[in-house]
Parts: sequence; structure tokens; C-alpha cells
Amino acid sequence: MEWPATPSVPSAVKNYFDVEGHKHVDLYEYQARDLFEAHGVPVLAGIVAYTPEEAKLAAEKIGGVVVVKAQVKVGGRGKAGGVKVAKNADEAFEHASAILGMDIKGHTVNKVMIAQGADIAEEFYFSVLLDRANRNYLAMCSVEGGMEIEQLAVERPEALAKVAINPLVGIDQAKAEEIVAAAGFSAELAPKVADTIVKLWDVFKKEDATLVEVNPLVRTGAGDIIALDGKVSLDENAGFRQPGHAALEDKAAADPIETRAKELDLNYVKLDGEVGIIGNGAGLVMSTLDVVAYAGENHGGVKPANFLDIGGGASAEVMANGLDIILNDSQVKSVFVNVFGGITACDAVANGIVQALEILGDKATKPLVVRLDGNNVEEGRHILAKANHPLVTLALGMDEGADKAAELANA
Repeated sequence: MEWPATPSVPSAVKNYFDVEGHKHVDLYEYQARDLFEAHGVPVLAGIVAYTPEEAKLAAEKIGGVVVVKAQVKVGGRGKAGGVKVAKNADEAFEHASAILGMDIKGHTVNKVMIAQGADIAEEFYFSVLLDRANRNYLAMCSVEGGMEIEQLAVERPEALAKVAINPLVGIDQAKAEEIVAAAGFSAELAPKVADTIVKLWDVFKKEDATLVEVNPLVRTGAGDIIALDGKVSLDENAGFRQPGHAALEDKAAADPIETRAKELDLNYVKLDGEVGIIGNGAGLVMSTLDVVAYAGENHGGVKPANFLDIGGGASAEVMANGLDIILNDSQVKSVFVNVFGGITACDAVANGIVQALEILGDKATKPLVVRLDGNNVEEGRHILAKANHPLVTLALGMDEGADKAAELANA
């Protein structure tokens, strides 16, 4: 699924929030491999290593030709030099030494996977994902794998089969056969690929995933179907019934501000800009990111510094926690609080802001632009005006507030 073309919504937020309030967690390739294996999907041996010495030991254990693969949550590893074939354990040591610490599209490689080498005869593609636009799931499959699927979809869309999946039925044997037929697999390969697709659906369903992708799915010289590279995104909102997923979180690589926000049960994503954002409702916050980014073009190119959704309740404690998180970000130069009063009225939100500033005291040092609208908006504005806090500027509209916040950040 593609996001609408826009120059402003940061990709980090797109990756974290698919739609309003829906969060997902991307796994490393080695974690996806382990999940596949647990559900009977055919995979090759793979061992994660954090040092060149561990990589060498892993290569010795697997034996034969191995592949040293950088473990980062971003595509293009091969082109960046993050995937190397090693004929023996000494070469695995050398490649791991070069890859560990490498920067790939802003991601530092802290670990590699030593993967068993494969005798690849053919490469295919398969994925199943949540298709919110059509309120079902979507399976995509092609006999042409191993390349950027976005490129294939644009250049040769007829080579990518797209099959809708009824959530109440899922992918049973009959549906798997329909998928492989639509993709154009030969009669000889179709049964094996269909069997693997059923198992991949098992991963998707039982692990509460929003995406399961295999690129490439390969046929070996011996005729076996193997999931050679996997990408899995898990629904974080399903964590209450997936206790094992907590162990998949890479806490060492987590941003400390995001970790703190998670502890406070705040929907927060760290970005690279200068304008802190607080809003109530993921949809409103996403729109605020857009408006601030556009406004920032007129004020030195400043950008949003974060995504922070405080949800339906804007109590003093919640607002104070939100402000505390944002103000602890050294990049933030100003804060834009954009709230629409619905279930929680604007006067309650305004009282929350006033009390939050009292709670924070000297820790509140950066200018705040506040835009309120909706239920009891006049009362809310009156409360903020009466408080007359030196850091707070009232804005009547969203565009006005974004522009002022960008101006203050640039100043």
C-alpha cells in the first residue's frame, strides 16, 4: 500500500502509524526468520552475531558457504555493501568486521546474521498485508522476485498478482492455489509454493502481523521452496495477547525519549525537526505535521520534531507528561499544541495546559503556541488568556498556529 504523495509527512511516522491510532513494530530479518521457522515455513540456518568473533563461530557452526547480512530495518542493504558472501569462517570474520558499524541510510549496523548459503535456481516474491482501504487483507505474489517490488509494480504491473483475502476465511489451501495460479507458477511448482503460502499466512494470523513479506522466496537447485529473506511487521496494539513479542523489542537501539514516552503510555515518535507537536487524535496530529512542515518552508525550513498524540483525555498529568517529553528533546525550539475539543472539552484542555506548566515550573523554557477548537472553545481560550503565561501564545486557527510555531522555532 502506498501513502498519498506529500512532501511533509515524515517517513518515520508513516512507518509507525499506518492509520489513526494503529501502531506496528518492524522486526529484524533474523527475528522474521525465527518466526517463520516456528510456524513451519522452510528457511535456512541463520545465527545472529554482534562481533566478528561471533560471526566466525557462527560460520563454523553452519559450515560451508554463508552470507553475512547486516541487520537493519531498512531496504537496500545489498547495494550499500551490507550483504556479503563468505566461502569460509575467516571470510565471514572479515566481512562482519567491515559491515558492523556501517551506516546504511542512517541506520547503524550493530549486528549481522550469518545465513546458510543457498543454491538459488529461481527467485519469487510473496507478501500478505492489511489492506485498510478495502477492509480486508491483500496477498501479492510474483514469479519475479529478488528485486524492489515497488519497481516491479510500476514497470511491469502485470507481473505482480494481487489477490484480496477475506479476513473471515484467510488463506486456506484453495485460496493459496488461487494466488499461485494468478502469479503464473508452473504446474510443477504450484503445489509447493501454495503449501508455503499457507504456512506464511499462519505466521500472519497467529502472530498478529500487519505485514509478512518474503523477497526472495526461492527454488533451490534441489527443487525446494525456501523463504530466503523475510520482513514482518507486528501489530503493537495486539501486544496484550502476544506476551512473547516484548522480547523482540530492540531496547538497545531504541531512542531514550521514545522509551520514556512509552513508559508513560504516550503515542510518541521522535523526528528530526525543531517544532514539538502535541495533539489529541492521531489523524489530527498527522495533519498538524503536514501544516507545520509547509509553514516551516517560510521560516528557515524548520520541521516537526515529533509525533505526539495525547488521546482523548488531556488532563494536567497527561499534558505535563507530553510537554516534559518534548521539552527534553534538545532539538525542540518551540511547541505547537493543537487540540480539538470533543469528548474532552476545550476548557478542560486549557486547565490541563495551565496546570501542566505549573507542574513543570522551571523545566518549561520553550515557547508554546496553543490552538483550541471544538467543544467549549471560548471558555478554553478565556482560561489561557486569563493565565497569561509568558510562554503561551494563542492561535485562532491551525494554519496560524503552525506558522507562529515555525516562526518561533526559527527565531
